Amino acid sequence: MPVTDDKTVVREYFNAIGFDRWQRIYGDGEVNKVQLDIRKGHQRTVDTLLDWLEADGNLAGLTCCDAGCGVGSLAIPLAQAGAKVYASDISAKMVEEAQRRAEVVLGGENLPTFEVRDLEELSGRFHTVVCLDVLIHYPQDKVQAMISHLSSLAESRLIMSFAPKTAFYSALKKVGEFFPGPSKATRAYLHREADIVKALEADGWRIERRAMTKTQFYFSRLVEAVREAS
Repeated sequence: MPVTDDKTVVREYFNAIGFDRWQRIYGDGEVNKVQLDIRKGHQRTVDTLLDWLEADGNLAGLTCCDAGCGVGSLAIPLAQAGAKVYASDISAKMVEEAQRRAEVVLGGENLPTFEVRDLEELSGRFHTVVCLDVLIHYPQDKVQAMISHLSSLAESRLIMSFAPKTAFYSALKKVGEFFPGPSKATRAYLHREADIVKALEADGWRIERRAMTKTQFYFSRLVEAVREAS
């Protein structure tokens, strides 16, 4: 029987045709109209997150975990700002590309530490843990455990984004516009914001900031959680 678990599907997709597609989208080369729209949307999410962190003070020396780093679109600017970054991804090809881009941009200065790791395998302690545009690959019954594990790594702040489950976006997904193109090798899961918030609060977090990025083909809800005062 073919393997159908989400983790294996995601790993295989992003080590094959998915890598070819998304490393172009997250790059600066020529892409089609839909891919350009997704690129701009993702960058807006990254920029919003960076604005939040910079507004809170100097990033120099801040320990950050970028869980599901892709090709380094967040890890690299964090390192440029002086943060000490640990970045991981389930896809070896994504990590290889992230390392290559980091070396081009940063040279030998404050390079992130990159590793091929599944989210559930991450360990260590970091001031800030970030998980951007990853929950879309995992069903709701897996999300609570994933949030709890990421919470165990974060000392002060946990930031994540997800595709919100609303009537409009659910309808959009059903007509095949959620991930445009012929190579739809991964499932796309939407999540109710109330469920994400409930899971965060159950692990002792308080929601500090929220933002929404919407373009024609990209939509992502960004949530920042901080530790409740004891």
